[in-house]
Amino acid sequence: MSSSAWHVRPRERWWLAAVCAVFGALSLTVVQPGLPLGWDEIVYASRFAPHGPGTPFSAPRTRGVPALIAPVAAVSGSVVLLRCYLTLTASLALYLGYLPWLRAGAPRGVVPAAAALYGSVWFALFYAGAAMPNHYVAMGLTCATGCLVRARRGWAALAGAAGALAVAALIRPNDAVWPAAVLLAAAPAVRGRPCRPHPTGAAAVVGGVAAGLAPWAVEARLRFGGVLERVRAAEEVQGGMSPRLPLGTLKEHAAALDGPLLCRPCDGAGIEWSGAGWWLLVPPLVGLGLRAARREGRTAWGTLPLAAAVAVAVPYLFFMGYAAPRFLLPAYALLAPVAALGVREAARWARRVRARHVLLPLGGAIAALHLALQLHQLTLHSRIQAEARHDWQRMERVLRAHGVRPPCVLAGTSATIPIAHTAGCRSTPAHRPSALVLRRAALPGWASAAGWRLHRVPGTYNPDWHIAVPPPTAGTARTRGASGAARTPPGAAVGGGAR
Repeated sequence: MSSSAWHVRPRERWWLAAVCAVFGALSLTVVQPGLPLGWDEIVYASRFAPHGPGTPFSAPRTRGVPALIAPVAAVSGSVVLLRCYLTLTASLALYLGYLPWLRAGAPRGVVPAAAALYGSVWFALFYAGAAMPNHYVAMGLTCATGCLVRARRGWAALAGAAGALAVAALIRPNDAVWPAAVLLAAAPAVRGRPCRPHPTGAAAVVGGVAAGLAPWAVEARLRFGGVLERVRAAEEVQGGMSPRLPLGTLKEHAAALDGPLLCRPCDGAGIEWSGAGWWLLVPPLVGLGLRAARREGRTAWGTLPLAAAVAVAVPYLFFMGYAAPRFLLPAYALLAPVAALGVREAARWARRVRARHVLLPLGGAIAALHLALQLHQLTLHSRIQAEARHDWQRMERVLRAHGVRPPCVLAGTSATIPIAHTAGCRSTPAHRPSALVLRRAALPGWASAAGWRLHRVPGTYNPDWHIAVPPPTAGTARTRGASGAARTPPGAAVGGGAR
């Protein structure tokens, strides 16, 4: 590969823009914009009156996503408008995330291919129109790494790195800190020299992360009494962070590649290789990409994103007791430029050997099969989520039929938060509930003694949902609960945990 192959070509921007446009169009076509808001999305959107009532905002959550959706959520309660807006911003973020890599001297076609590799996985497409943090953290980290891996860094590149890290830290601090530490320790110098700390690069990294963490730290002081207190509260909500057996956690994340969106717990989940097989291609492609970058004297072009990807993935792979496909989106985004370089290297090798007429079509067939499988998964999970989220509306109708109307308080399962929001109620274990929402659980003893009755919710996607309401003679308790007139008996409610 000659050095001229790394020359920046203006046409590459158009190819990158085309990939981002296809990414947004596919997401908006397959994932219907009318898909009801998910649990986490409800928490973020309910900060704004059109999407009220407000839901509990727990310690792990940050204000980055509410800031992202504010231009639409603050003025309109339309889910369709919000999803269209988010799909547009997700496509723009994809473009901005990989744009600095063009200036970093990528060979022709590698950067658009990197964006296509990342954007082809079904969960990246699914979350394009979602009020969720992972895609934007992924693009922030990818943009910052591309800015710092450039051979010549001017003020624009440093400002871009600082701004991208600020966005990533504002949206999801725990995902931004460790990759930022890698960038700080190995900010690349000029082309042809080893990676070494660079004063201006270090200042950009520290300044960007500090700016993004500042709102989180201020809120930690005001709401939780301090940073350490907020960290402890967040760990409690998330089930704690402790070392896990590597093979077990890797199996959980591999099993989650074909769903569900949150594998918690993952006991008994099997690996479907039709959906997880592309994992096997990542190590050899990244290895080929590293080899190609090293041969051209651009070692940092391969090692820096790889190190940052490892830093963001390790906490999820080896310290968290559950899995979700979206957790590793930042790692996939950082690995994509290196893997795309590996794809180019494999294609060049295939052209040189006598079997190129077989190998090149075979590579194209594998790519087409991968895209077909990912689109199938995207369609499948979009339908599943649409059906599952409509269960909340089905439960609302049953609650209304039995006289539970705002102001009201719900308790019961961990899924009480989205159900209560849909019904216009509050979800809090501090007051006597107006009704209980139960699934595959017996009526609590205190409720049974008080004469509460269970009513099945018909037609739900997930079976065995019931609601429990007081007897008609105690019907006033259904609305008195919202005023806090009485306390909940011990064991009456299990609050919904934030995810």
